[in-house]
Amino acid sequence: ETFYISHGTPRMSIDETIPARRFLKDWKEKVYSKRPRAILVITAHWETVVPTVNAIDNCDLIYDFGGFPARMYQLKYPAPGAPDLAKKVQELVAAAGFECAIDKKRGLDHGSWVPLLLMYPEANIPVCQLSVQPHLDGTHHYNMGRALSPLKEEGVLVIGSGSAVHPANNTPHCVDGVAPWAAEFDNWLEEALTDARYEDVNNYTKKAPNWKIAHPWPEHFYPLHVAIGAAGENSKAELIHRSWDHGTLGYASYKFTSS
Repeated sequence: ETFYISHGTPRMSIDETIPARRFLKDWKEKVYSKRPRAILVITAHWETVVPTVNAIDNCDLIYDFGGFPARMYQLKYPAPGAPDLAKKVQELVAAAGFECAIDKKRGLDHGSWVPLLLMYPEANIPVCQLSVQPHLDGTHHYNMGRALSPLKEEGVLVIGSGSAVHPANNTPHCVDGVAPWAAEFDNWLEEALTDARYEDVNNYTKKAPNWKIAHPWPEHFYPLHVAIGAAGENSKAELIHRSWDHGTLGYASYKFTSS
């Protein structure tokens, strides 16, 4: 299996009232009971010109957010890095015809460490990150995922970390339920994924309703395309969580199981 999780707000690291927090805390018990050999996170919060993977021995944290409670900047996630996995990722991506760089300095951004803090609080599984290329399209990211599909057979947990619906910060909140534009996009996405219309998802700018509001910038969506590709051919998608923040920030998360 591979996964796409919506990491939402970094406040989830401390805020018990966010419903998706419980989903992630129950991860090992209810979603994925196997212990991975290593974890590869495709993170929305690392944008590069060419695919880049971080190869570090120890995971320093990047507090890439502002205006949050002071204790969030004291949180630690001392997981080991996964330089061997990073090298393997580079080899697989390069073999598929993509340029792939290695970064030997970058730690974990909050697209990785906030969900992992809840999912694997022991911080004892090696982790590395792969970047997204927001100037490229969904098909590029899907194909990059396809290159990574051998990893799931090697005990590597592949997680795309973004947000299923991620509007601009100044988008009006919906005080009563879910904003209709957001629900329409989210429902379209669920139907397209569960019907295995991955081509439509790759070409969401031609197919999806309200995509310009749901994803004015694509970086939180592209980790999904990588996760779909990494599941391999004829994979099946399953919605494993759905909740909302302010009726506009969508936390839908998916599991992809290869046939």
